[in-house]
Amino acid sequence: MPPGSRYHPDPQVPELGPEFFDPVAAAAFPQTILRYRNDRAAATVGLDSLTDAEWIAHFGRFEPLPGGLPSPLAMRYHGHQFRSYNPDLGDGRGFSFAQMRESGTDRLLELGTKGSGQTPWSRQGDGRLTLKGGMREVLATSLLEALGVPTSRSFSLIETGEALTRGDEPSPTRSAVLVRLSHSHIRFGAFQRQAYFDRADQIGRLIDHVIANYYPQLDNAPDRGTALLEAVVARCAKLAAAWMAAGFVHGVLNTDNMNINGESFDYGPYRFLPYSDPNFTAAYFDHSGLYRFGRQPDTVLWNLQQLASCLAMVSKTEPLVEALKGFSPAYRRELAEAIRRRLGVKSAGEEADAALAGAAFRTLAAGGASIRWEPFFFDWFGGAEDRARAGPRARFYGAEEMEEFRRLIGEREPERPERLADPYFQRSDPEELIYEEIEAIWAPIAEADDWRAFDAKLAAIEAARLAYGFSGG
Repeated sequence: MPPGSRYHPDPQVPELGPEFFDPVAAAAFPQTILRYRNDRAAATVGLDSLTDAEWIAHFGRFEPLPGGLPSPLAMRYHGHQFRSYNPDLGDGRGFSFAQMRESGTDRLLELGTKGSGQTPWSRQGDGRLTLKGGMREVLATSLLEALGVPTSRSFSLIETGEALTRGDEPSPTRSAVLVRLSHSHIRFGAFQRQAYFDRADQIGRLIDHVIANYYPQLDNAPDRGTALLEAVVARCAKLAAAWMAAGFVHGVLNTDNMNINGESFDYGPYRFLPYSDPNFTAAYFDHSGLYRFGRQPDTVLWNLQQLASCLAMVSKTEPLVEALKGFSPAYRRELAEAIRRRLGVKSAGEEADAALAGAAFRTLAAGGASIRWEPFFFDWFGGAEDRARAGPRARFYGAEEMEEFRRLIGEREPERPERLADPYFQRSDPEELIYEEIEAIWAPIAEADDWRAFDAKLAAIEAARLAYGFSGG
């Protein structure tokens, strides 16, 4: 059957011109076994009515969607990888597959892939994705969305029947192709590539494209480059704050892994904190801790500086520098807001919210491994001290180190107190996604093709999302 009435294709990427992409074809996979389809996300773009066979045809064999791109497009970009510039990047195992309008908001959304085969930018890679890697990304995006982090959404995961060799997990291992739903896949690296080739004209073209499709409110700005940077700085400050409040470590914050919408995506060696540790790293190959938890805000700012250097080809330097100066105060405001939302209490003003956030971080730091990150926010949600002091971690919450936090949160009223009546908050423990649990979910899949733990985890995360009532942006 055709897509539903809410399906409104609107392919805009071709308007950028051939300097920005390469037409490619998806790999021909020996199998296409549907492992996950996100019908809630599909409903926002009118694709939830597809049968499983149609779903596999479009997202496993990549038959074009009606009115969509006639051919998948692998995007060209450069980037700093661990702060070393690499001019040999681009979509090496993915492509832009379709663009459409979101029902109810009319925002432009994009379907992009991971593991869909080789492209001109594969750099000797096989262009594939492991099934475990795809499963991990589905879990990551589900929990991040539940916790209110602006993130891409895992749209589809299809096992593809190939045996892959990898150096960082037992091989051969199973393969898959993942489809993500995002607002945009335009990365900072797209600007860097044009700057590398001294193409100020193409930088201007890219700015115009981004403003027209993602920041139309900036259309009449006298300095479009500076106006765009200001908007991206604001979005990225919110993203960095959301990561920190969620206790999330992205792992590989290269400039090619940041996009112009301030939306988190591309989850490789991510981790969620088990407890407060600013030096916690996610990637085993991050030997210097460049992208450790506590450095993430600084890293986001550094990446924004690289974007600004590209925009300086068409805008004056001084206003761009002023725009960058806005990141730190914006981040502090957003962090206070993110912590307040995670605690489920009403705002008492910017200064008081910042004090509460600071007390929360100091409490978590003082507790060390004794106070786990996610349970802390779960226990104190809504400012309900009685509930926190009656739970399994009560012995930690009476400590002297918590006095300041107890006093400050005790002055707050719950925001939307009806949420506390949700069955989720009658539990003793929240949903977490620490490394050991992911491994435990994967083990029965690897050994017996048993997906019950995976399905149960997604159902539990969905219950958390509904209980918290956050929005990822």
